[in-house]
Amino acid sequence: MDLQLNGKLALVSGSTAGIGYAIARTLAQEGAAVIVNGRTQAAVDEAVERIRAETQGTVHGHAADLSKAEAAEETVRRFPGINILVNNLGIFEPKAFEDIPDEDWQRFFDVNVLSGVRLARLVLPDMKRADWGRIIFISSESAVQIPTEMIHYGMTKTAQLAVSRGLAESVAGTGITVNSVLPGPTKSRGVGDFVKDMARASDKSFEQVEAEFFEHVRPTSLIKRFASPQEVASLVAYVASPLASATTGAALRVDGGLIKSAF
Repeated sequence: MDLQLNGKLALVSGSTAGIGYAIARTLAQEGAAVIVNGRTQAAVDEAVERIRAETQGTVHGHAADLSKAEAAEETVRRFPGINILVNNLGIFEPKAFEDIPDEDWQRFFDVNVLSGVRLARLVLPDMKRADWGRIIFISSESAVQIPTEMIHYGMTKTAQLAVSRGLAESVAGTGITVNSVLPGPTKSRGVGDFVKDMARASDKSFEQVEAEFFEHVRPTSLIKRFASPQEVASLVAYVASPLASATTGAALRVDGGLIKSAF
């Protein structure tokens, strides 16, 4: 299927590894020019070279902490005319509620929510002039089923749904769409390393720890395994394309059936 992304410029925040990397690679593979973002120049350079080698696509690198206002503003000045914005930048950390200080609540909101709000506000004028654009927030199934082990993270993912829906309504009747994508547990670099550490500590295989996780921690999963970053990226690439012009204001699940609701 041709996703008709040739000539589009896409910014994927937090795209040097995991889901963000898979999204950036897939968009480049489909013909979009892609801006790869990460906090360090070394990580950005490595990701850019890998994506170029794998896709032969047009890939730009931009090292910046996009949770900071000045960095976001500089990014949009350096790359005018962004057609596709994928707000993937995010952090997570298991922590008991009573151990989460005010500073952590603020930090999680700044990185996971405000970074995407700010970038959307900055790219929207160009999208409105072109009467075309795609803004996608990478949320989580944790937005719907708040994890007790990291309530502050779940809060930010729910907030993304509210921002996404409200922004979609604000551009109603235009060629701009705004959506959220809700991955379930995904074998990103951070999750993969976490599970490997657990496996070593308990003298079990990765597969054993994975099976126990879905039996005891996420028992409603229908696929009973971690999704791959590419499985998430495939949905995001479609939503970013002109083919998805009738999909907007939606919370799109790629959660392996984990959310126990038909709606």
